[in-house]
Amino acid sequence: MGTILVVAEISKGAIREASYELVAIARELASAGGHEVNGLVIGSGVGDLAKTFAGKGAGKTYVVDSAAAANYNPEVHGKAIKAAAKAANASLVLISNTPTGWDVAPRVAAGLDCAFVSDCFKASAAGADFNFVRRVFNGKLDAEISSTGQTVATIQPGAVSAFAGTSDGATEALSVDLGAKSKFVEIKIAQSTGVDLTKADVIVSGGRGVGAPEKFPEVIQPLADALGGAMGASRPVVDAGWLDHPYQVGSSGQVVAPKLYIAAGISGAIQHLVGMKASNFIIAINKDPDAPIFEVANIGVVADLFEIVPALTAAVKAAKG
Repeated sequence: MGTILVVAEISKGAIREASYELVAIARELASAGGHEVNGLVIGSGVGDLAKTFAGKGAGKTYVVDSAAAANYNPEVHGKAIKAAAKAANASLVLISNTPTGWDVAPRVAAGLDCAFVSDCFKASAAGADFNFVRRVFNGKLDAEISSTGQTVATIQPGAVSAFAGTSDGATEALSVDLGAKSKFVEIKIAQSTGVDLTKADVIVSGGRGVGAPEKFPEVIQPLADALGGAMGASRPVVDAGWLDHPYQVGSSGQVVAPKLYIAAGISGAIQHLVGMKASNFIIAINKDPDAPIFEVANIGVVADLFEIVPALTAAVKAAKG
C-alpha cells in the first residue's frame, strides 16, 4: 500500500495552516485505507520547519533544502514534489488549492503520468482507491470523482479543520536536481485601493445573481451604507470585471469575520464559504433553495434579492429615522 504525501506550503517563513488541513485529511484517509502519511517541505533553510511539520501530523517528512528553492518556481518545486512522490512511493499527493498549488499540481501530475483532481473539498478512501468531491457549475452541483492508481489532488483551504495533534516523525533530506530554464525574478504586490473588508463589522456581498455591474451601486451598496458597513462580492463578480479584486471575499480574496454578513445572489462555492463562514451572523438571500450558501447561513431567505434587499434598505433607514 502506498503512502499519502502532504506537500507543505510556506508563507512568510511559516508553514500555512492550509497545510495542516491537508494533514488532517491525509490522516483520515490513511486510517480508512491503510496508508502511511508522509510530508514534504521545500525551500531554503527549512530544516526546522520540516521538523515541526513532521511532529505535527505529517510523520516522516522529506526535505528539499536548496537556495534554488528559496522562492517559488513551478519547475523547481515540480521537480521536488515529483522526486518526493517517487521516494515515498506515494499513492496520493495532496497539495493546497492556492495560487501556488493550482499552478504546480498539474505539472506534477503530468510528470508522474497519473490522475489529477483539482479544487476538492471532500475526500474519502475505499481500500487503495480514493474518492473526491468538488463543486461544479458555480457551486450548483457536487461532482464525485473516483480515482484508481496514483493521484495528485488539490484541496480547498478551509475545507476541514487543521490537524492540531502531534505525531512521531523524522526528516529525510532529498537530493534533487533542481535545474530549471525559468528563474524567480520578483514578487509584486498590487497597490491597495483602500477597500479593507477585514476591518468591517458589517459586509453586504453580491454575487452573479445581482445580474449586472450597475446593480451593485444601485442595490447592494445602499444596504451596506444604511447598515454602516462595506460592500463585498464573490469571485465570479470580480472575474467578470464588475468589481475590482479588493472587493472579493473568499480563499483567493479577503477572508473576513464580520458581526453581520449578508450574501445576496451568491450560490456559495467552497472558495467563497472559506472566506466568510467565520462571520458571527450570516443572512443568505437566493432564489435557489438548494444553494450551498444556506448550509452556513443563520437565516436563509429563498426569494428575489431585488425585492428583499431594497426592502431591507428601506427598513433600516426607517428604523434609524
